Amino acid sequence: MRRHAFACGVMVFALHANAAAPTDADLDARVHALSEQLRCLVCQNQTLADSNAELAVDLRRQIREQLRQGASDEAVKQYLVQRYGDFVLYKPPLKPMTWLLWFGPLLLLMVVLAALWRARSRRAAPTAPLDDAERRRLAELLDEPPPQRSSHSIDTLPPLSPP
Repeated sequence: MRRHAFACGVMVFALHANAAAPTDADLDARVHALSEQLRCLVCQNQTLADSNAELAVDLRRQIREQLRQGASDEAVKQYLVQRYGDFVLYKPPLKPMTWLLWFGPLLLLMVVLAALWRARSRRAAPTAPLDDAERRRLAELLDEPPPQRSSHSIDTLPPLSPP
């Protein structure tokens, strides 16, 4: 009876240990899912999963090893954040140190829109033609005789003569 209970205990332990150990396919899936959430530090706009840089390959190896040893996804992320900073995360946490990452694009858009609006509002409005007093004043400033105004002329100055 004791032998039978011991054999059952060994079988239950073996089944539990076998079920708890991740298979290579499960481990590959976890490594890939976690690598999709992390940024390649060399390429900077690719995930670790997409990058073939030497550092990315090394980091994927480290992630695999940590997951194989039983570390959780969050523990692996925290390890990489401690080592490389929040930049390694594709979705960094919202905290004062990362406000520029989160709100920088919106701030830049607002600055560009404000500059465009300001440039448009400063555009010179069409000016009215000069009256006779303004023509005389302009002629005095330019030390030229005032141009004669014709009845069908549009306030244009006479063409400059070649030197």
